[in-house]
Amino acid sequence: MPSNANIPVYLFTGFLEGGKTHIIQESMCDERFNTGEKTLIIVCEEGIEELDISQFSGKNVYLASIDSESELTREKLIECTGNHKIDRVIIEYNGMWMLSTLFGNLPDGWFIFQNMMFADANTFIAYNTNMRTLMFDKLSTCEMVVLNRTPDSIDKEEIHRIIRAVSRRATITYDYPDGHVEYDDIEDPLPFDIEAPVIKIEDDDYALWYRDLGEEMQKYEGKTVKFKGLVARDIKLGKDAVIIGRHVMTCCAEDIAYNGLVCKFKSPVAYKTRDWINIQGTIKIEKNKLYGRPGPVIYAESSAYTDKPEREVATFY
Repeated sequence: MPSNANIPVYLFTGFLEGGKTHIIQESMCDERFNTGEKTLIIVCEEGIEELDISQFSGKNVYLASIDSESELTREKLIECTGNHKIDRVIIEYNGMWMLSTLFGNLPDGWFIFQNMMFADANTFIAYNTNMRTLMFDKLSTCEMVVLNRTPDSIDKEEIHRIIRAVSRRATITYDYPDGHVEYDDIEDPLPFDIEAPVIKIEDDDYALWYRDLGEEMQKYEGKTVKFKGLVARDIKLGKDAVIIGRHVMTCCAEDIAYNGLVCKFKSPVAYKTRDWINIQGTIKIEKNKLYGRPGPVIYAESSAYTDKPEREVATFY
């Protein structure tokens, strides 16, 4: 059995005919990328285009296939190595399979080194409309989105909105039929002023703010915020603290979850679970028993009962 210590995995995701096979073929034929490393390529779907190993610049390539999501197990991935000592793995992933299946079954020592999503620019919006859960699954972890076959009439604003509703970090690249490439340069200003004396979070912006807070907690250290939220009580917090937050839908109705923050008051409060309140307070990043690690804690300065927002469930769009 080969050693699986520190094996980088290059993950190519996206839907059928999105261009995954083409870019893998192109990469493996490039001497700058393929310098003879022992490479295992795992193909998880069959498209019109097939890999031609005979054209690769390096010959230490092993090809394996996995035909169904249920077959994607830790044991199967190890079996795919064929007892060869490999240097890296390339996975052409099936767009209809959830990534959690792969992430939960990676052998010890395998780690995702690069995660790129490929899509046909002409069908990207339609896929998002009809298969939002699968689209969200691929967008949420990728580092780059490559849109192939980009027509001149592409609606970049709409595509930008779709991707940024899921990920603010992924690079967006447009690959045109004539071979030239353009990068998305649409600015993404936050809909609230991070430098204001009091950062006011409107009802429609809670999901975006909560995600931004989670991604860049330290920039909110010492900041004062004001927003409307739903109370949840937890006996572990005592009488002078509550959880304040909103239900957030990241993708579809099935994944609605309560996203809240610990909020401490100067004295015991009578707020009950499911009360809506307006809260203003200062954020401190500190360890709390509810988080089990450092996280944002709001020290309340003022609060009051209020009506629920027009849309009780917050979304990114």
